Amino acid sequence: MFRLDAGSGVPIYRQLVQQVRRDVMLGRLKPGEQLPTVKEVVEALAVNPNTVVKAYGELEHGGIVVRRQGVGTFVASAPPTPPLEAPPALLAALVRWVRRARQEGLSAEQIRALVALALDEPGTGAAVHRSAGGAA
Repeated sequence: MFRLDAGSGVPIYRQLVQQVRRDVMLGRLKPGEQLPTVKEVVEALAVNPNTVVKAYGELEHGGIVVRRQGVGTFVASAPPTPPLEAPPALLAALVRWVRRARQEGLSAEQIRALVALALDEPGTGAAVHRSAGGAA
């Protein structure tokens, strides 16, 4: 279920948190669905159990998962972020763009940086809008 990117500079627990958040937002993980046990994650990824416990604790604190003593960790019945419903054509265009970026030799980290840059561009809703004729 989880994949680690050792070269990303992002701590392992943070990568686990980000992946669960993303999978819940994308609807890959549904409310009530059980996450792998700490033991399963440790065996699959060869990481310290405390790393997984820390990730699951942060997810629980954020209301994304609930832990049931002796049973496991489950996606919350009402996660704070509802599942994303992207139009299929938009997703297909994005997949094509990422494929092209990879063909051009860009790494996943470089692609993420370009997406972050695009999100900060004026007109995307994230940046402060400047008037046409003057300074902000």
